[in-house]
Amino acid sequence: MSTDGESNLRYTNATIAARGTHFIDVSFTAPAGDLRWVIFDDLSGAYQYFVNRALPNISILRTLWRLAPEHFTHGRTHLKDEPLPDFDLYAKSTNVQDETWQLADGSYITKYDWSNAVRDRDFYGVYGSRVDKVDNIDQTLTVHRESKTDDAVQLNVVQDTSHFRVGQKTTQPVGKVWGPWLWYLNNGSIPDVEKKRAKELKHFPYKWLDNSAYRKRGGIEGTLLLSDGRPASKAGTNDKGRFSFDDVRTGSYGLIAYSNGSKLADVYTNFTKSGITVTKDKTLNLGRLKWNVADRDKRIFQVGDFDKKALGFKNGGLPYQHGVTEDSPANLTFVVGKSKTADWYYASSAIGKWTIEFEVSAAEIAANKTAILSVSLAGYSQSGALNVDVNGQDYGTLSKDNLTSDPALYRSGKTSGEWRFIQHRVEPGVLVEGVNRVGFSVTRYTKWRGFLLDSIILEWE
Repeated sequence: MSTDGESNLRYTNATIAARGTHFIDVSFTAPAGDLRWVIFDDLSGAYQYFVNRALPNISILRTLWRLAPEHFTHGRTHLKDEPLPDFDLYAKSTNVQDETWQLADGSYITKYDWSNAVRDRDFYGVYGSRVDKVDNIDQTLTVHRESKTDDAVQLNVVQDTSHFRVGQKTTQPVGKVWGPWLWYLNNGSIPDVEKKRAKELKHFPYKWLDNSAYRKRGGIEGTLLLSDGRPASKAGTNDKGRFSFDDVRTGSYGLIAYSNGSKLADVYTNFTKSGITVTKDKTLNLGRLKWNVADRDKRIFQVGDFDKKALGFKNGGLPYQHGVTEDSPANLTFVVGKSKTADWYYASSAIGKWTIEFEVSAAEIAANKTAILSVSLAGYSQSGALNVDVNGQDYGTLSKDNLTSDPALYRSGKTSGEWRFIQHRVEPGVLVEGVNRVGFSVTRYTKWRGFLLDSIILEWE
């Protein structure tokens, strides 16, 4: 186990910290904390968890297994189940960035193609003709080939603000527990792992873990409704806006809800409630909560669902794939009422201008005058620069000078990185009767980098 990609945990002792009828809990002690292995008599593998003692501010906490490539030849996630790249390919390819190689035919092999979203995964692992190894955990990177060490790698990244986000280091409270997760070995049967996963989910939270904070749990429930009367369906709720969270660790929390597209694709505000206290063995009912949203009747246009992702746009979404930014055009015109969402591309990178054309009536201008332009970015990888204008009126530049870079675009990400939301007030006189244009001009280009797009909204104030 290590932090921020370094082998920096030094274990000084190993003891049996706890034992049960059929298991032992082995503690590997380091100054920063304890890595625990829980080994059962009849389990092929082990549960693992980490208890913090003195970790510094970190962005990544992970375990890493380096495995014999001649035995572990395949990788499996919920998105991919295929052979890992042959080592011979690396010798015949050009290294273009970290663990990313361009083949003679122009295609790429990269470890980032094996990434996946935390909430979507089931299990993952590496296997060969006779052995399969998997876990059920929460992480970003999963498995890959490592060209520098000539091995198959299986990662367990239990905390990560770096690989697809801006890399912010966070303070770790003393006693914080990561896990447990299950490191599982079998004879290579995927159906066996699926059954094991289903069984493990029924046993969460684990009763054998002797940690008082881990065991103290309660619940939260309530109903979330939009201010226009709609239920906040699909925002972690059912179709009536009802939500519930079971087995929540006791303590003080904040509740945040935001649109995940679908029926709430027009909602760009968040719902936020602080001061929520979870008590042991009790369920807190928050009652009916109101989520304030913008008036949909004032919407002039919207390109793309608001979900903090590039889904719906050309080339947006799965699979993870390197270099797809280069398929986006330099110049593009989207006509509101005629063009489709899929005509807009997921990422803007090349020098040129993308334009949204739309019409406004004289009556609308007379009744409303001022408008708000909202630009939602699913990610940004420097050093691209993007000028925003409405009918030639300049509204500033988005660039590394005002946006912190995240690596999603150049690490095979086509869905999301670090979300950003920018709004501009369009003053009276800028919008005119008839055809109007919102422009996005790229003035600085860096290969495979740029702007990962989510949604663009113009509405009357």
